[in-house]
Amino acid sequence: MRNIFSVIFAVLIIALMICTYIARRTQKPMGRTVALFEAAFIPPVLGNLLIISSVSRTVSFIGCYLFFLGFDLVMFALINFTMKYCKGVGKGQKPPKFIYALLVIDAVQLLLNPLFGHAFKLERIMVDGMDYYRFIPLIGQTFHRIMDYGIFGAVLLIFILAIKNTPRIYSEKYLIILLSLIGEGIWQTFYIMSRTPIDTSMLGFGVLGILFFYFSLYYRPMKLLDRMLSGLVSEISDAVFMFDASGSCIWANKNGYALVGNDTLKLDDITDKLKAMFGDSDSYVKSGSNQRVIGSGLDARYYTLEERRAIDNQKLSGTYLIVRDNTEEQQRLKREMYDATHDLMTGLYTREYLYQRIYETMSANPDTEYYIIYVDVKNFKVVNEIFGTKFGDDAIMYIANWIRKNVTAYCCYGRLAGDTFGVCMPKSQFNAEFLEDKLSHFTIKSELAEYGYHLLIHLGVYATDTDDTKDISVMFDRAHLALSNIRDEYNTHIAYYDNEIREKLLWNQEISSQVYNAISTDQLRPYLQPIADKSGRIVGAEALVRWIHPDKGFLSPISFIPVFEKNGMIVEVDKHMWRCACEILSRWQKENIDLFISVNISPKDFYFVDVVAEIKKLVEEYSLEPSKLRIEITETVMMNDAENRMKLLDEFRKSGFIVEMDDFGSGYSSLNMLKDMPVDVVKIDMKFLGKTSEKQKARTIVKNIINLTKELGIISLTEGVETQEQYEVLEQMGCNLFQGYYFAKPMPVSDFEDFYDKLADNRTK
Repeated sequence: MRNIFSVIFAVLIIALMICTYIARRTQKPMGRTVALFEAAFIPPVLGNLLIISSVSRTVSFIGCYLFFLGFDLVMFALINFTMKYCKGVGKGQKPPKFIYALLVIDAVQLLLNPLFGHAFKLERIMVDGMDYYRFIPLIGQTFHRIMDYGIFGAVLLIFILAIKNTPRIYSEKYLIILLSLIGEGIWQTFYIMSRTPIDTSMLGFGVLGILFFYFSLYYRPMKLLDRMLSGLVSEISDAVFMFDASGSCIWANKNGYALVGNDTLKLDDITDKLKAMFGDSDSYVKSGSNQRVIGSGLDARYYTLEERRAIDNQKLSGTYLIVRDNTEEQQRLKREMYDATHDLMTGLYTREYLYQRIYETMSANPDTEYYIIYVDVKNFKVVNEIFGTKFGDDAIMYIANWIRKNVTAYCCYGRLAGDTFGVCMPKSQFNAEFLEDKLSHFTIKSELAEYGYHLLIHLGVYATDTDDTKDISVMFDRAHLALSNIRDEYNTHIAYYDNEIREKLLWNQEISSQVYNAISTDQLRPYLQPIADKSGRIVGAEALVRWIHPDKGFLSPISFIPVFEKNGMIVEVDKHMWRCACEILSRWQKENIDLFISVNISPKDFYFVDVVAEIKKLVEEYSLEPSKLRIEITETVMMNDAENRMKLLDEFRKSGFIVEMDDFGSGYSSLNMLKDMPVDVVKIDMKFLGKTSEKQKARTIVKNIINLTKELGIISLTEGVETQEQYEVLEQMGCNLFQGYYFAKPMPVSDFEDFYDKLADNRTK
């Protein structure tokens, strides 16, 4: 018997040591706590081993001390284990410090037993013919037992409270430990009460340590996991179905039942219901997931189906199917896509998306020729000013709906900008006569325009061919350019892009790219047209730009000035002409030639440069009298921002410059403008005396303009004088200065100087 128990206890000690080592090495949160608990069981089991295996009183005493002190260590480890294992059950309380103090006091009083003999003593007994030393408890042992049982009872109470105060799915982890502790407590109590020589309850200590090791570190409460996973899957928003290896449905969450339409449906019928909705699984599951649409239009439902397989020992044990309803997400994406590709007001394609759709259409139909149509509403700002923006919005919507009704499914159309639209239409479907008729009577009626308002709409048309590789934006630019061909805008509503426009476009691009080189190489140079006084004496000249091109020869100003006026390059040309004029005047000043030069200022100059500062800087650089460089402006300069422009002209005059108003009478001249503008010279256009049946009335107007300028203290200069008769009539009317072909046409500077010298010589003779 003694040998059998000795072997068993030795094996338990080795097992506890292994558990201690493994628990110490593990990375789990409870590892160190369990390791301490396992190590605490070793001393009492070892002490009991010494007691039952020894026939020596001394060895038995040592075994008793290991046994009793080991119990204190077990109680300490049990408190520490309970605090960690039941963490979160209470309110975070820690064990009272006096408990640890009692354990220390108990250990000390046990160690003092050899001196006082107050804790226990040994008695020799015979069992089955063998000597044993059994301890006899004294008062110190009674204190030891009361303290240990008190701590043990408190621990049991904590586990009971843990089971009571936590959800049932968590009770399993506490219940196993509680039952193990109760079992060991009963076993130990039986040993104490029975006074048997061999403490068999130590076997329970070893087993208890191993149980604690397993349940604390490796045991997973499957019931808890099942409930948690079942609850988790049941509450997710997706429909979940689980199938066995044969494909039969064995479980579905509530959303799964809702998907198939009946929460009382039997599991055996769910598989057939899913096949009816999505088809056989092989048709909708590819590489784990697939998208499916059920229904169409506004009633369409969008689903994502995802299948996963459970493999056990390289064999299929089952599958589960997740069905996610993406309808709201897909509808949101469609709304966002629609908003990004459609104009918010009209519902037509935006410009960018229209270009994309046209490109796709042409790419899909490479053998089809199309018309790119630029739809332009003329003077739409006037419509808004007259009737208000509400009517303007209604007009835009009316045009958009008109386009929808008059195109086919083979056309692409959209809104390019505020009042412009774009259409791509197969040539075979374009009916010019029909469109001309419709546009001739395009009238909008509303509460704001009771009798209707006729909108003037023009169509610019660019014809593509099967080999056309231009950008869609370039095609619309050319369709827009076609509108420049419309002369009678009220009777002609459709214009086509042709070679003439193309050549004009290429010409504009060509000369625009050469302007800087032309300035630096003096291809752009001043021509001077003489200005004479009443006696016919040359008193000055107007500087006019001319282009002597190295390849194309003499270029008429009409071939490049309008282009530069439009693209803003006129600013560079004007600055060059101002400098050239100053250089000429500087040279004349040195040669004692007393003449002035008038230079032109374009309306665009005021937008890009500080005109006053620029010209004053040139005059100072060449040391000129400001009055010798006359500033010539047109009436159109004053059409925008008139107040600021008048301040600039007034600044010119205060600086000593003479300001001339060009082409008075040819544009929007008014007495009010003449009254307000700070000018010194008014240039009267001879168009007043041009082709008219009322020549007498024309002469009367010119005469009164001249008299008016005289009364206002303004010098009059008539330009365009071509005959002696015109000169004599104007001279009789009191005109001060004259300019025109009657005196001389514009000429190079050297020719002008020769012409001036020749006239001067004739006068001296």
